[in-house]
Amino acid sequence: MVGLVIVSHSDSLAKSVVELTKIMASNAQIVSAGGLEDGSFGTSFEKIKAAIESVYTDDGVLVLMDMGSAVMTTEMVIEMLEDKKVEMVDCPLVEGAVVASIDAAAGMDFEAIKADLSKVGGTRKF
Repeated sequence: MVGLVIVSHSDSLAKSVVELTKIMASNAQIVSAGGLEDGSFGTSFEKIKAAIESVYTDDGVLVLMDMGSAVMTTEMVIEMLEDKKVEMVDCPLVEGAVVASIDAAAGMDFEAIKADLSKVGGTRKF
């Protein structure tokens, strides 16, 4: 199963996104990497790396981020893990996490989930 990581500047936000996805897809392999080690706002290279490693399989890991340094820090982690199948996905965080977790839990492969997520930003809410 494709693993999923939610990266946010806020530990609470990242955990809440994971909590929401678990309602829709309880068996999805999704973890949070939010905030700094002391609980303050920011992004942590170590937390992101540990989160990716915790859900990594040969099926790969997709990482969804909120903004700014979450993107830059995730890029640095992925560069270090160059031999692993890990990619960032540019999509709305909450909606993307829900779609990705449902897709992953249903057994969709890495490329199919990425293709599905490429459409999430264009989904109208009303």
